Amino acid sequence: MSKKQKKTEFNKKPKFKSYWIIIAVIVGLIAITFFENDMSNSREISTSEFSEYLRKGEVSKIVVVNKRIAKIYLNEEAKKSEVHKKDDSSYISAASYNSSKSDYQFEFGDLQNFENTIADIKKRNQLNTPVIFQSETNVLADLLVSLLPFVLIIGIWVIVMRRMSGGGGSPGGQIFNIGKSKAKLFDQDTDVKVSFENVAGLEGAKEEVQEIVDFLKNPEKYTSLGGKIPKGALLVGPPGTGKTLLAKAVAGEAKVPFFSLSGSDFVEMFVGVGASRVRDLFKQAKDKSPAIIFIDEIDAIGRARGKSNMSGSNDERENTLNQLLTEMDGFGSDSNVIVIAATNRADVLDKALMRAGRFDRQIFVDLPDVRERKQIFEVHLKPIKKVDSEFDTEFLAKQTPGFSGADIANACNEAALIAARKGKKAVGKQDFLDAVDRIVGGLEKKNKIITPSEKRAIAFHEAGHATISWLLEHASPLVKVTIVPRGQSLGAAWYLPEERQIVRPNQMLDEMCATLGGRAAEQVIFNEISTGALSDLEKVTKKARAMVTVYGLNDKIGNLTYYDSSGQSDYNFSKPYSEETAQLIDKEISEIIEIQYQRAINILEEHKDKLTELAEVLLEKEVIFKDNLEEIFGKRPFEKEEAVS
Repeated sequence: MSKKQKKTEFNKKPKFKSYWIIIAVIVGLIAITFFENDMSNSREISTSEFSEYLRKGEVSKIVVVNKRIAKIYLNEEAKKSEVHKKDDSSYISAASYNSSKSDYQFEFGDLQNFENTIADIKKRNQLNTPVIFQSETNVLADLLVSLLPFVLIIGIWVIVMRRMSGGGGSPGGQIFNIGKSKAKLFDQDTDVKVSFENVAGLEGAKEEVQEIVDFLKNPEKYTSLGGKIPKGALLVGPPGTGKTLLAKAVAGEAKVPFFSLSGSDFVEMFVGVGASRVRDLFKQAKDKSPAIIFIDEIDAIGRARGKSNMSGSNDERENTLNQLLTEMDGFGSDSNVIVIAATNRADVLDKALMRAGRFDRQIFVDLPDVRERKQIFEVHLKPIKKVDSEFDTEFLAKQTPGFSGADIANACNEAALIAARKGKKAVGKQDFLDAVDRIVGGLEKKNKIITPSEKRAIAFHEAGHATISWLLEHASPLVKVTIVPRGQSLGAAWYLPEERQIVRPNQMLDEMCATLGGRAAEQVIFNEISTGALSDLEKVTKKARAMVTVYGLNDKIGNLTYYDSSGQSDYNFSKPYSEETAQLIDKEISEIIEIQYQRAINILEEHKDKLTELAEVLLEKEVIFKDNLEEIFGKRPFEKEEAVS
């Protein structure tokens, strides 16, 4: 049997729990106590039977135990009589086991009445039967009763402390190990199936991470030239772009110990625990060096110090961060340990954490472009049973702009679920399109009650968006329009935005005009507007505000930006501009939006007949595509400029 199989078999064995010892001891004490009581118990008789035996002179002595139980001992002649020989086997064996055992016993009520009864019988029958008073104690029972409250208190305390320390199963779960690191260790004996082959796209990030792994495998290659191995690398990017997956690939590729944990694993309610866990983590890594430490969501402990009014010098999170800073680049930091961290909030991290010597490299893991999305689709489509083995991944990549790697994985899984729900044997192209629609817009709600007038208003609203986006050069071209309620929206339109690295003012204005096309269509056709343009107004307001206050694209405000990339403005209650400038900003934002709204109205007035025709088709079919617009408006005259890689 291999070492790996032996380890697996060992892990399958039931783990021994220490609290079973306590339970076994308590049960044993209770069992011994009851056993002793059973061994000392004699046959029970009534008071009248006792009185009869005493009158006949068959009782040799009476022993009163603890002033409540009378034990009756018969004389030798009485024991030989047939009346007293009616014993069960258990009594005989017990009696033979213990010769000092009484023949009978019973529990009386009042002691004084019992003594008077005995004295009266003895006087009448001229008996001299002795009455002896004794006190008996059960040592084990008394000990158990005295210790039980303490055992219960200690047991409850241990359970509570185990709960507060994060559970008993983890390395830091025991109360005496609360300061120990919770990092999970991956090494060559651990089965980690993720490698760099499973990470599609992210070529630049993979190259840098592979280089870090190579640093630890072949340090002489770099140190021979006088170079130093970097202390750390920070993976920065939006959620779902593959930062944690990249770290898993490092664990799978590296032949060195890999410690993985989350930033929240350092956070604890006890003072000093976070710093203690940091020390223990780096101690373990140094003992196994060369090694890699991966801290996911490092912003949980790495936020800039002193930014919150509620936190002071004794803030536990800041103490943990201080210890991390010391371990990464302190006087004793000469070990061969590299720290890799991941976050999507690099703007809130402490500057001391970001400086060279700690995180020497910042690796940006951005949303994938169309080529990278194609590679990601190819990875996630491998386990899926498809209708066509040569599936058009390029088409799917073009249909999913702005999708992260996690979104693409979700789309592939959702497509398989949709196909299974429909009873299909394989997943087809339409299933993937339906999956994308569901992720972007939500679940279709065909049973939602909508009046004919509302449905007509929705149709013209969506037709207005489609018309203007088709007629403006820089607006995103239409893919699909539907008036079937989906998610929280009553209608939806899908566009294929151009993947730009820089955006010019006329491009932003065209997109704003197309966004306002829905409300403009309601104004042109019905001469009144509705609340259906809420999300449209939110989008254009944000875009107009960004043009004026962030990108410096407004002539009256000038080449100024009020954007703070450090995130420090989040803690300020004052604005970085005067009240007069605030009024000017509000005026310019409103003017930009109103100009584009009027522009949309003018375009729709000019093409009112085609707008109406498109809306009627939408009312009839409920879903229209690019082909329907080409039949009404003709081919789009604007040619796309090919992207240069």
